[in-house]
Amino acid sequence: MSHDLVAEQLKQLPASPGVYLMKDAAGNILYVGKAAILRHRVRSYFGTQQKLPSKLQQMVTRVADIEFFVTGSEQEALILELNLIKRYHPRYNVRLKDDKTFPYLKISLNEGWPRIYFTRRVEEDGGRYFGPFASAKSVRQTLKALKGVFPFRSCTRPVTGTDSRACLEYNMNRCVAPCIGAASKEEYAEVIRQVILFLEGKQERVARELERKMAESAEALNFEKAALLRDQLQAIKRVIEGQRIAAAVSGEQDAIAFAQDKDQACAQVFFVRGGKLVGRESFVLQGTRSERPEQIMTSFVKQFYNSAAYVPPLLLLQYPVEDAATIESWLQNKRRSKVNIEVPRRGSKRQLVNIVAENAVQGLAQLKLRQLAAPAALSAALSEIKDELQLPRLPARMEAYDISNIQGKAATGSMVVFENGRPVPSHYRRFSIKTVSGADDYAMLKEVLKRRFKRLREGETAAGGAWAVLPDLVLIDGGKGQLSAAVAAMAEAGAAVPVASLAKENEEVFVPHRPGPIALPLTSPGLQLLQRLRDEAHRFALGYHRKIHKRETFASALDAIPGIGPRRKRALLKQFGSVPAIREAAVDQVATVRGMTTALARKIKEYL
Repeated sequence: MSHDLVAEQLKQLPASPGVYLMKDAAGNILYVGKAAILRHRVRSYFGTQQKLPSKLQQMVTRVADIEFFVTGSEQEALILELNLIKRYHPRYNVRLKDDKTFPYLKISLNEGWPRIYFTRRVEEDGGRYFGPFASAKSVRQTLKALKGVFPFRSCTRPVTGTDSRACLEYNMNRCVAPCIGAASKEEYAEVIRQVILFLEGKQERVARELERKMAESAEALNFEKAALLRDQLQAIKRVIEGQRIAAAVSGEQDAIAFAQDKDQACAQVFFVRGGKLVGRESFVLQGTRSERPEQIMTSFVKQFYNSAAYVPPLLLLQYPVEDAATIESWLQNKRRSKVNIEVPRRGSKRQLVNIVAENAVQGLAQLKLRQLAAPAALSAALSEIKDELQLPRLPARMEAYDISNIQGKAATGSMVVFENGRPVPSHYRRFSIKTVSGADDYAMLKEVLKRRFKRLREGETAAGGAWAVLPDLVLIDGGKGQLSAAVAAMAEAGAAVPVASLAKENEEVFVPHRPGPIALPLTSPGLQLLQRLRDEAHRFALGYHRKIHKRETFASALDAIPGIGPRRKRALLKQFGSVPAIREAAVDQVATVRGMTTALARKIKEYL
């Protein structure tokens, strides 16, 4: 294929809606897109390329052939585009990871005695499908929750109603046992109907029906059945309570948000039915580098709802979608009724989207953590740290140190330990600063390191323990100043250990006897592991500092009160947590604290 071919193809593009495929010289599909007018859309890639994202600029240089399909409408083009992306997974498209075989929950309504089970195939067979779910684990968790509430059958054997005995699930009240004739078809169908209502988010309706049946059973003196219905009702109420969300949102809607990091993003979907969060799923998007948020959201909405078994009447999005009118029309055809797409700016809907966005941020952090914790990734990270910092051996054990204080008050230090790239919390140590007054972080860091390596000398013959092991690398939170202080302290302590510092501002690594920083790429696994080690040291130091600061603040306010010694102060701290809380409490509440009397409680209230 040649650029001459592409130039000729651009001339022949029709002014019609359709789908285009861009291929490289080997015939591999690089990109699939849809267009309202093929001629205008495809030619836009080959005009002023500086206006394109860098990812697409790179793609255009590889295009050797263009194929297109003319469609009757934009909506037809959208459907064809989705099918082709799903089939070919083009490298330059934003695409859902592993979207070929999304798992679903199926209720086999086409059977005489319906079952509820996991499937990856959606067929026009009369069954009812719920999904897609992000993983098989999500489906199994949902099935487990359903089984704890509704006594439907989970076996595959033919139901005759004449079996001599039921399985253990009947004895555990987890199946109504149609196999032995303990339930009629109508009674079993009622169980399945309740499951469907439950999955549709109509749990209150199910609860009301169960309450009515429980009352009827009790009135008919059928106390055994009433007790079973009571247990089922309590299980449903626990689920309902757990599904309540902070945002006061009514009706049916899906709320969607994502968090992006370089070439991948984590999208979260919250399924809200009747003001309750009935489920949520997390999906990974690939190929997001250089893409605008609107493009990522558009790609996700199209690909997710192309596979979805249900479309709600309202979508609440973090960012607007492109071609909103076409997508709304397409979704309305799938739902067979009106669908609105909103990007809320304020109020309870915005609050809900913010909750989803925060979950997406946390989901992305967990995704990166799992990727970093993979054995191959850790091995690469440790090798990179060894090479870039010119260490004598692989840093199998790394220790990181940080200082936390407020103008020298309640000063604390932390030591955290990673072995083979993973945290070892049992070896973490905290330090209360003893010899430094005022806000001198360098002197505090020196004190911590001297104390740590003094313990190493004292415990070097001990069997195991955090103090007895010499690290392969010491990492300091800070820049060249903190590094110099650390080197001096370790020299005084006689510790011949490689040391480096990591400065937050530009994420630069400093090592002794090197004037400039080591600037590792932000995508570097070695830098990401050092960042995680540094951040863990900061978190650990800050947590201890807050605890000390709270204790000292609390104690100082009570020290002047006669009759309040260390024991009573501890008891008050445990009961109320803070001086303002004691100040707000009634005298009789303070008097209930262990070791207190009404007279002492009144005295405390007067002092405060």
